[in-house]
Amino acid sequence: MQKIHISTIGLIAGVCTTISFIPQMVKILRTKHVRDLSSSMYIILTVGITLWLIYGIFLGELPIILANSVTLCFCVFVLVSKIRYGRKQDPPK
Repeated sequence: MQKIHISTIGLIAGVCTTISFIPQMVKILRTKHVRDLSSSMYIILTVGITLWLIYGIFLGELPIILANSVTLCFCVFVLVSKIRYGRKQDPPK
């Protein structure tokens, strides 16, 4: 397969996995409800995304760099929202 086709597949995959965060982010912005989100999961995911970004930079692979740069921003948004809005919510009963 030609490199251009492989890069296109990578870009499409990156767009799909990155935009998958948008519904969660919209819900957070609308409801300010984050209690049911797992902080541990997002911390581990953020570390993983950061490592993927570093990996992409070392390889010089634009699809990996672009997708993981945006996804890292989305993960940080969710974590900051969890900290910001999590304090304002009632503890579980």
